[in-house]
Amino acid sequence: MITLRQFSNKPENIPAIASWYLADLGEARGKQELFTRQAPQRLKVLREHALIESVVSSNRIEGVTVDQTRIRTIVLGKSHLRSRDEEEVRGYRNALKTIHEQGAKLPVSEDTILRLHKLTKGGIGDAGQHKEKDSDIIKKYPDGTSRVRFRTVSPAKTPAYMAELIELWGQCLCERWVHPLVALAGFNLDFLCIHPFRDGNGRVSRLLLLLQLYHLGYEAGRYISIERIIEQSKDRYYETLEQSSQGWHERKHDPWPYINYLFFILKTAYREFEDRVGQLRTPKGAKTELVKSAIDSFTGEFSLSDLERACPGVSRDMIRVVLREFQGRKEVECLGRGPGALWRKRGNISKRG
Repeated sequence: MITLRQFSNKPENIPAIASWYLADLGEARGKQELFTRQAPQRLKVLREHALIESVVSSNRIEGVTVDQTRIRTIVLGKSHLRSRDEEEVRGYRNALKTIHEQGAKLPVSEDTILRLHKLTKGGIGDAGQHKEKDSDIIKKYPDGTSRVRFRTVSPAKTPAYMAELIELWGQCLCERWVHPLVALAGFNLDFLCIHPFRDGNGRVSRLLLLLQLYHLGYEAGRYISIERIIEQSKDRYYETLEQSSQGWHERKHDPWPYINYLFFILKTAYREFEDRVGQLRTPKGAKTELVKSAIDSFTGEFSLSDLERACPGVSRDMIRVVLREFQGRKEVECLGRGPGALWRKRGNISKRG
């Protein structure tokens, strides 16, 4: 709420780079309906894949991982869960489905935030409850040392800070202190600085980001995993968050590094959305395109396991089929034998003919 308090003064100017991002995102939203009307049945594959990627990436950022072979079962199925991590992964799935299904009808409220947290934690322990002890953000180094990166809001003040944050969000949209996307990014920064829960703050912040995007009419997150893009750039995520949180308590922080980072994430999501929709022809073609995009994202050698991690919604057999197809066109080459063999691109992978 410190950032949204700053915005209540209605700043006359915003950084040029933020203005450029806003113009690009406005144009992307304008094209959104056109793309979503083109191939509604084919988009089902993208929605399913984005759901799986989002669940896996958002939890993996926080160190919660599960067996690769059980991902589709955990996310899309109803089978018995085997571990605490699997419960949290499915809980995030349930939270995502709630947001996707209710969209802008789900209010940004204290009840919603507590509910999302309860879902992500599998309803166990202090799920859906504000923290009861200080939970400062600690940065750990490879040599075993650590430091306090940020001192969060105390448990005693957390309920009041959260109530004010939610109130200021509504006021900011109503009175148009700043562009709504700037307000959204400011809200996200304030939420992370308040750090209202003992654990799970990052995951809830990403769920709120998606929910608030729906409120503002930006729906690329339905088809492209925003969480996966954040995971792929998580060093920049932590760097800009640290930059923008310095001086937050004293109201002397600079929110723009983090705001511009979130704009970069959204622009990347829309660019991927347009690229993938433009290349879809059949559900099978959609999965081929997902594997192609993953291969293009690798800068060096990669393995079958690397592709499985990058495409959690695509089966190993399907990945092998696609690799053989690209190998036959001499666009990739295998550097060894067996499932652990490394592969290498021989240039950008072309579209299917």
